[in-house]
Amino acid sequence: MLHLTFRQLRVFEAVARNLSYSRAAEELYLTQPAVSMQIKHLEESVGLPLFEQIGKKIFLTEAGREMFHYARAIDGQLAEAEAVLTELKGLRRGKLNISVVSTANYFAPQLLAAFCRRHENLTLSLNVVNRETLLAQLKDNEMDMAIMGQPPEGQDIEAAAFMENLLVVVASPGHPLARARAIAPSRLENETFIVREPGSGTRGAMERFFQQHGMVLHTGMEMSTTEAIKQAVQAGMGLAVVSRHTIALELETGRLAILDVASFPLLRHWYVAHRKGKRLSAVAQAFKEFLLGEAGKLLET
Repeated sequence: MLHLTFRQLRVFEAVARNLSYSRAAEELYLTQPAVSMQIKHLEESVGLPLFEQIGKKIFLTEAGREMFHYARAIDGQLAEAEAVLTELKGLRRGKLNISVVSTANYFAPQLLAAFCRRHENLTLSLNVVNRETLLAQLKDNEMDMAIMGQPPEGQDIEAAAFMENLLVVVASPGHPLARARAIAPSRLENETFIVREPGSGTRGAMERFFQQHGMVLHTGMEMSTTEAIKQAVQAGMGLAVVSRHTIALELETGRLAILDVASFPLLRHWYVAHRKGKRLSAVAQAFKEFLLGEAGKLLET
């Protein structure tokens, strides 16, 4: 049976996340020897080394990686317990920890601002990450909830659609297809596309579209942000499929054009998601209900 303390786990989590004793000590307002002592006691309790040093750098061992997973899960459970107990004390304040995929960051701040205007003393944390990181955060229960495109199948996640997400084909205004009407999907096979990284929800939808129409997708560049893709399309480097929510400014200023392609826009949805069975705080539950009831109307105005 393991004999360890929450203090040891918190110190370990900080060292593992930073891969540095000194940065963990600074973050926790401890001395470096105190941090080293806590790690030593934890390793003695576990019976295995949790870190290994190669040169001047430290790395997690296999046991350390396993312990890091559980340490973060325990920390999340403690944060959830703190939120519930705070509510039971009747305090009129709350914390909301939200993660969103980078594409959703074009509208998420607007929704959060509207929600915060109704709830005083709210402490808000907004994390903008890619889909792969967000799925890992969901798995480890690291946030209250997430805003994302298509939720993953076969995972212990509860998700509800709260708003339409229309995917459109965009080009630079000077592209020949920008002036065409009723473009057949087959004409896209001759074009080069700028795409997101593998695993991106938008890229997945685009690849399925090409497969369904028996076409080959020609990719010229792979980029990790929608902003970079928009810049590349504006420069005439190719076409792209993006969420309509991400190009309002470019359409208004005439820097991008939406192509009139048959079968587009592709109708998808934005989802609010969290671990199945998660006990949401009052603030998190209120935000979820706000999204499901009002998000679409707010962004239409």
